[in-house]
Amino acid sequence: MSNKISLTIFFIILAVSKSFNQNKDAYLYSYFINNGSDGLHLAYSLDGYDWKTLNNNKSFVTPTIGNDKLMRDPCIIFGPDKKFHMVYTISWRERSIGYTSSKDLINWSKQIEIPVMVHEKNALNCWAPEIFFDSKSKSYIIIWSTTIPGRFKETDESGDSIDTHTPLHFEKNSNIKLTYNHRLYYTTTKNFINFSETKLFFDQGFNVIDGTINKSNDNYLLFIKNETRYPPQKNIRITSTKDLFGEFQPVSKPITGNYWAEGPSSIKIGKFWHVYFDKYMTTGNRMGAVKSKDLINWEDISDKINFPENALHGSIFRVKQNVLKKLLELK
Repeated sequence: MSNKISLTIFFIILAVSKSFNQNKDAYLYSYFINNGSDGLHLAYSLDGYDWKTLNNNKSFVTPTIGNDKLMRDPCIIFGPDKKFHMVYTISWRERSIGYTSSKDLINWSKQIEIPVMVHEKNALNCWAPEIFFDSKSKSYIIIWSTTIPGRFKETDESGDSIDTHTPLHFEKNSNIKLTYNHRLYYTTTKNFINFSETKLFFDQGFNVIDGTINKSNDNYLLFIKNETRYPPQKNIRITSTKDLFGEFQPVSKPITGNYWAEGPSSIKIGKFWHVYFDKYMTTGNRMGAVKSKDLINWEDISDKINFPENALHGSIFRVKQNVLKKLLELK
């Protein structure tokens, strides 16, 4: 084979390789830092392991709603309407969640409060909302965790104690034990204007927060945090169902290790499911991860991932390279 032919083949292979890399998805992680008052932060990765900050680690949008004006636990998905939709925690002790949208992750719509638990006069909070588009019902489902004191009395003793700064709307009752005792609730929407009646989403007889939904073939996956304090659990588990609004299988054993973990977010990269989470009782880089081929046997890969040092509870999602390119151009 002549040198000219060899060189031609080399450049063809190089061109194909370059084209493939440009079309390959990138991964983004939405997160908050400190207490969430400065808003949404984003990091990117090309392999799901090495993560770098975007926008010089400056926030992309700052919170404008709620009494506390926080933007904690930001969850973002890319919808069939070609928009990025984000929900987030606006306060430690309010009965609404936050919502905003964007076409490019740079310019964001007016933030709105979704009053998902205002009808429950004694609801203490709305924490860590997560959003998922269900292609079957062609609607968005938003889930979150809320404590309603006295609603699930059988597990009142298992939760963390609530401090003295209970919400002003709360009607104190000496017969109700003030502990965090969460369950997952949900609402649905097709347009982010009209929302369905809030309903109980998940209850298997224990204190639960930080639910996040994904799909594997015909199965809906639900990753949750067992929030039981006494005896301590504080770990990530998985369950599944074929009917998103029906009964779930009994939850698995913990898929995380001998540490406290919360804020799971899942994605399939190649043949492996990856679940990222916040190891919130550790110092330094708090992010951890596990991976699995079969959603049963899990390997801890926390020592193999590299996240921005201050990254806290968020969500992972795919974007096209052209979206990432515009984010990288920000100064």
